[in-house]
Amino acid sequence: MEYPLSSTEALVRPWRRATVILAALAAVQLLLLLVAGLFLIGKPLQRHTQATVARKHHAVVPRTALRHHAARRKPVVSVPRLSREHTSVLVLNGNGQHGAAATEATIVHARGYLIAAVGNAARHDYPRSIVMYRPGYRPEAVRLAHDLNVPIVAPIDGLTHAQLKGARLALIKGQN
Repeated sequence: MEYPLSSTEALVRPWRRATVILAALAAVQLLLLLVAGLFLIGKPLQRHTQATVARKHHAVVPRTALRHHAARRKPVVSVPRLSREHTSVLVLNGNGQHGAAATEATIVHARGYLIAAVGNAARHDYPRSIVMYRPGYRPEAVRLAHDLNVPIVAPIDGLTHAQLKGARLALIKGQN
């Protein structure tokens, strides 16, 4: 048995069906826009994330990932804050030869630096001389390395504050 639809039910049903169809179409369009946006924005965002992680962890990143960042990055030129006369240096013998640190301290002093102390390094097998610096004194360390023709400059490693005897830089005389 069929019941005839009232006039209001006949008018409501087509609108419901049309609303459901339009909502489904809108959902599909939204999904397509999200996928397109992911492809357009995802690649640059991925490169930026890789570069950020690499900077934090000092990891090696493929050159293609950093190519656009390297073009924009300007080199940081640091100028020493302290003059040679106000820069104290700890000179250590890292090659085991008797008197090597004292001889090197004389050369460092002749260049105008203060000598905080002279002594022996914990090891005597350094193949090359090295200039190490306390945090914030890298420009001074680079200047000292340039003055003495020392190829390696690095942050202080393996020396305590007490061992530095107030020096801002440490020079370990190696075999060369």
